[in-house]
Parts: sequence; structure tokens; C-alpha cells
Amino acid sequence: MLDLLIHNASLPDGRKNMSVAVQDGKIAEVSEGLQAPAAEVVDAEGLLLSPPFVDPHFHMDATLSYGMPRVNESGTLLEGIALWGELKPQLTHEALVERALAYCDWAVARGLLAIRSHVDTSDPSLLPVEAMLDVQKRVAPYIDLQLVAFPQDGVLRTPGGLDNLKRALDLGVDVVGGIPHFERTMTDGAESVRILCELAAERGKRVDMHCDESDDPMSRHVETLAYHTQRLGLQGRVTGSHLTSMHSMDNYYVSKLMALMAEAQLGVVSNPLINITIQGRHDSYPKRRGMTRVPELMAAGLTVAFGHDCVMDPWYSLGSGDALEVASMGLHVAQMTSRAGMQQCFDAITLNPARLLGLQGYGIEQGANADFVLLHAKDPVEALRLKATRLGVWRRGQRIASTPAPVATLNVPGRPASTTLLSAR
Repeated sequence: MLDLLIHNASLPDGRKNMSVAVQDGKIAEVSEGLQAPAAEVVDAEGLLLSPPFVDPHFHMDATLSYGMPRVNESGTLLEGIALWGELKPQLTHEALVERALAYCDWAVARGLLAIRSHVDTSDPSLLPVEAMLDVQKRVAPYIDLQLVAFPQDGVLRTPGGLDNLKRALDLGVDVVGGIPHFERTMTDGAESVRILCELAAERGKRVDMHCDESDDPMSRHVETLAYHTQRLGLQGRVTGSHLTSMHSMDNYYVSKLMALMAEAQLGVVSNPLINITIQGRHDSYPKRRGMTRVPELMAAGLTVAFGHDCVMDPWYSLGSGDALEVASMGLHVAQMTSRAGMQQCFDAITLNPARLLGLQGYGIEQGANADFVLLHAKDPVEALRLKATRLGVWRRGQRIASTPAPVATLNVPGRPASTTLLSAR
């Protein structure tokens, strides 16, 4: 007898009336119209069964701290950085863990079961690092949490910054991070990329670097990142996050740059919600979009994913842990409103970030982990349109979250008694 059988499901690739059989935490079979005895049977009623959402870029050490010690009145990046500096002396292990676990509750409810979080290594106490390692252990049964050693204040700009980062890796942090555009000079920024990539190669780590999070067309550290990725044989293990300077770069240079990035097999993470909020702040009109060139990079063969970055922290007062909200903003800003483009945006919160994180056993296929989300939508486009309710969330075949279907009661003469907002097609 199977542990779980979900039947009459639609899959993100367009297949309909599909059955997913689960045994011992793994997907035993995916086929059309399978009938078999099971301890639990779920009728998906033609709705979308998706692999879980994956957030490839987040800051869990700062999440849910909005208003501490004060509100970011301007809503700008620089005031957010100043606020984080004011908050750091007040941080405690217990409070960091409590806020992070509360956010992970939101993530599970939203079908988000894998997160890559940057954690600040600038302070020699490494308090945020130790707290997030604690969280990583606590959520391991239900969330794959990767941690990035992130020198928030610059690895060369901060006294002892490199030593702090190495100590974080020694404690068990998974990925090497950096922020070259925040170093004191362009030269220091390029040097930080070299040092950090060499460190990752030496330790067998992946790299995820805040790179060119700027309106400055001369912020070109992604070029350096692509070079060292190739030089050190790190192809497929390096991600550049943000890359918003690309919205200001000359088109000829970008055509050369994207070819270099493709050769290096760089991953790219765009963070639409926060990027369009904190970039372009030095413009009057026209204002820049605060986005990297997502469709162009995808067309060049690069793996591009969307991240949430911040939820109710010093930099961003909004957010809910909803990957569909992130993808919806991404498709609007990047003007990816073709059917194919909207499918790509759904992939940018599922398949693509899973690839960047190197997740094993991800997807709805035989032999994969039985992790999936049943959405109140008929296909990925409708899921994006509705920010679809997560009717059920499963981890290793066990249901870990449920939300009732959104049904509104109507009292309108001549019209139905209720509506679900689903399309008729």
C-alpha cells in the first residue's frame, strides 16, 4: 500500500490528470490516471501540483525586525544600512532565532521549503552566524536552509573581515558571499572577488555574491566574477545576486558581458521587490527599473532565479514570504507577459533556484523527494495571477501545512452564490 496518492493533478509542464504516488518519502511513480490503494488519497480536482518554492536570496538574520530600533522613514537602502548598524548591538541569540523561526512558519505555509539566506559576518562575535546555524538545525526536518557567509560591511572594508568570514565557514556556513560594490574602491571590490573566489575554490564551496547592486554603469564586478569563476574552474557553482547596474550599462558592453557570464555558467538572482524599491533613488525622471536584464540573460542560456531578499527588516517594511508575489513583480517589471515569459517566471521560483542551490531530489518525477505544493490554480500563469492559495504543502510525503480554498460568498441578484476567482477555462 502506498503512503500517499494524489490523483487528477495538473503539473507545471502542462500535463493533466496526473497521479503522483508516494512511498517512504519518495515519489514512486508519476503517471496518468494511476489507481492504487494508499493510506491517504487526495483528489487534486485538476488543480496545479508544483514542486515547492525555493528562495535563492534572503536575509534571515534581519527578518521581522522592522521598527527596531526605529522605522526606516525614508525607505531607502542607505538608511536601512544605518539601521542595521544601530540594531546589531541590541541583537541576542534568542531573539534572532525566534524571529527566524517565525518567518520559517510563514515560509512553510506559503509552500517555500528551501531558502538560501545570507548572514552577516562583519561583527567578530559572529552572533548572527551562530543563531542562524541554530535555526538551520531546528528547521532541517521541514526546510532546506543554506547559509551564506556575507560580509555586509565589505570583506576588505571591515577590520578582520576576511578572518571573520573564514571563521563562519569553519563553524559550518555553506556558501561564500561578498559585496564588492560596497568596498571602498573599485580596485578593492575586484580584489575582494578574487580573494573570495579563491577561498571558495580552496574549501570546495559555492559562491553567492551581492554584485553590482547599484545604479552605476561602471560597477562591473560581475565581469570580474565571471573571469575568476572560469579561472578557478568554478563553473556552475557561482551566483551573482542583484546585478542591478545592468539597467544602466551600455548595450554593446552588456552583449559582451552576457557572453562572458554564459561561458562561466554564472547563476543570477534578481530580487524584484526590493530592487525596484531601493534602486533608482538618485534619479528624477526617467527612473531606472532597479532590475537586471532577466529575459535577456535567460535567452543567453543563464539560469536566472527570483529571490525575496527581505521581509519586514531595516531595508524593506513589506513582504510575506510569498514567492508568487516575487515572481509576479518580476514578470511585470521585466515585461515578461508572454505565455512563455510567465512560465519562465514560475520556473524562476521553482526549478531555477533549486538548480542554483544544488538541491538533490527536487522535482515531480520518479525517485525525487515527495515535496510538493497543491495550489488553488489550474496552471502556473493562473498561480501567478492569483498568488494562489496553498491548499496543501507536503514534505517527504507528510502534509505539513494546509489552507482552505478561498471561496467568497456572494449575494448579488442573478449571479452565483459564490466565486473562487478561478478562470472558467
